Amino acid sequence: MSGTINITKFVLLLVLLASANNYQVGCNFTLNYPSFPDQVSNDFIKSSKSNIFFDALQVTADVQGAPITHLAGRIVYKKRFRLWNKDKIASFNSTFVLNILPKDNGGGEGVAFILAKDSGVPPNSEGQWLGLVDPSTNGSSQNYIVAVEFDTKKSFLEDLDDNHVGLDINTVYSAMQVSLNSSNITIASGTYTNITAMILYDGRTKMMNVSIFKGNLIGPNSSTPVISMPLNLSEYLPKNVYVGFSASTGSGSELNCVREWYFNGDDIDLGMPLWVWVVIPLGIVVLLLLLLFGGYLYWKKKRFNNSRDVSVFDDPTIQGIETGLGPKKIKLKDLKAATGNFNAKNELGRGGFGIVYYGTWKGHEVAVKRITNTPQGKQNLIAEVTTIGSLHHKNLVKLIGWCYESDELLLAYEYMPNGSLDKLIYANEEKQDGKEKLPLILAWERRHNIICGVAQALDYLHNECMKRVLHRDIKTSNIMLDSEFSARLGDFGLARMFKLSERSHHSTKEIAGTPGYMAPEIFHTGRTTAETDVFAFGVLTLVMACGRKPGGQYDQESESNTSIVDWVWELYSLELVTDAIDPKLKGNFDKVQAECMLALGLACCHPNPYMRPSMRTALQVLMGEALPPSVPFEKPIFMWPTTPPSFNREESYSGGMLTSVSSLSGR
Repeated sequence: MSGTINITKFVLLLVLLASANNYQVGCNFTLNYPSFPDQVSNDFIKSSKSNIFFDALQVTADVQGAPITHLAGRIVYKKRFRLWNKDKIASFNSTFVLNILPKDNGGGEGVAFILAKDSGVPPNSEGQWLGLVDPSTNGSSQNYIVAVEFDTKKSFLEDLDDNHVGLDINTVYSAMQVSLNSSNITIASGTYTNITAMILYDGRTKMMNVSIFKGNLIGPNSSTPVISMPLNLSEYLPKNVYVGFSASTGSGSELNCVREWYFNGDDIDLGMPLWVWVVIPLGIVVLLLLLLFGGYLYWKKKRFNNSRDVSVFDDPTIQGIETGLGPKKIKLKDLKAATGNFNAKNELGRGGFGIVYYGTWKGHEVAVKRITNTPQGKQNLIAEVTTIGSLHHKNLVKLIGWCYESDELLLAYEYMPNGSLDKLIYANEEKQDGKEKLPLILAWERRHNIICGVAQALDYLHNECMKRVLHRDIKTSNIMLDSEFSARLGDFGLARMFKLSERSHHSTKEIAGTPGYMAPEIFHTGRTTAETDVFAFGVLTLVMACGRKPGGQYDQESESNTSIVDWVWELYSLELVTDAIDPKLKGNFDKVQAECMLALGLACCHPNPYMRPSMRTALQVLMGEALPPSVPFEKPIFMWPTTPPSFNREESYSGGMLTSVSSLSGR
């Protein structure tokens, strides 16, 4: 608020000053010519005997081969200067550098700075008339011209001498003149020595001051004018005048040159009435106050939202995890340093909710997920911290830390050097890595170990945690591989935790997952359960064995598109199930393990969720501790509502119950 008060004081001071001086604020009329190259020629109106040569205004031109006696010339700026209006007279400063060089017969006549109604030079105004007036109009009030003459010849009895400065009003008979002999300044020096003149007019005091000195710079005597005379220009000149120079030669000749010119004056034609300059600042103050008030409301709302977010991240569950052996809260600057300020060169991959970067933090390799700052992104971060953050298993990706700072949502995981499973299972046979070719085919034994690792992770989530965890998004891209190609289940952004009870129905109010891995009942219930995790695991098992994506698969023999589940089940019904094994393995696989793995995958993908094995049973089958489940040769038709079997299969089946809700989403 103190800034607003200062602005208000400034505006009021401006208003008071404007009122006291009855002064209108306008734009300046400014000319700035340190030299006069040919390019600026069109800026000026020149008479026939004037021109621009050698970077100077030659008011009486030195044309080679032509006489330069008995000449009159005028050069003015092409735009007129607004000198006065009914309320004020403009102030101005005209400073210029003259170079006057006598040629023969004693030189003459001189140069004048002019303010004039007309741009043209009067006829018969050469010689002693300085191009200002002619003999017939000398002294007429209709001339509308005021000039400061720099006279180099005594042409009239009224002239003091041949080296004087005079102020002329509609006549060459000066209203005031001063000889420069006592100042040791010669206007027509006879050499190439320059002199500088400065003409100041104060429109408020109506005072004309003329100073003159040697050289191209304002000298120490500039504060003492040679002429100081009260003069109301509005009495002799029209509102709009041309500014420039006039000069002449007589029987003698001289070069009348202007080498530099600087003019600065109030352009009152663009000025606005005082009331406008009162209303505008006051309007600005009101606008600023409104902006400040709006900014305050925005800040207050954002602070409220941030405090609400912070309160969520200060949840005792998260704080409890942080104080234990779980993930730690990491500062944003540390994660920026770890990833090279999220350098694109360190990008490992992109997902539905953000980008993952490689980095090093406290000597450890980490993968930093930068989550999109949306309500869904915040929910995912909280889900990850509150689920995987409290879990510890060799087949789960380890969450090292998290950060919510400056609207950045970040998760730091243990780095998995072999990346995600999808990069390998769908890869070509070779990959060029510099000059070295690396084989990318996952051997059968390694595939079997990976699926066993995933089964161990899911069994832990479903059966061994204090609270059951539903992952809800099991797929190849969420399976990470460590340096030994051991499976690590990750991406718990969609995971949810529930109390573990003997006959609890572990369902959620919203659905999420990836097409191809989603159980058919999801689209009727709108819920995920432990059984839907089992279905996704079954699809993953088939993908691992077959090396194919879960969606529509093209079968050249049947010329149809089928899902991987339908395709494998059809081969199973033909007792050709091992034909589904990834051809890239070239027959190098354990047939018994393969049949067991494929049968388990189909059992997990049974259309009836009650008929799917639990993750504990699936793990026992993979470890050889239980026989493969019985799978019908023909794939059963999905029917809704589903019905449980007539006999008790609690030990082998997860025994869920599904209830329909309306919300449905996926990614």
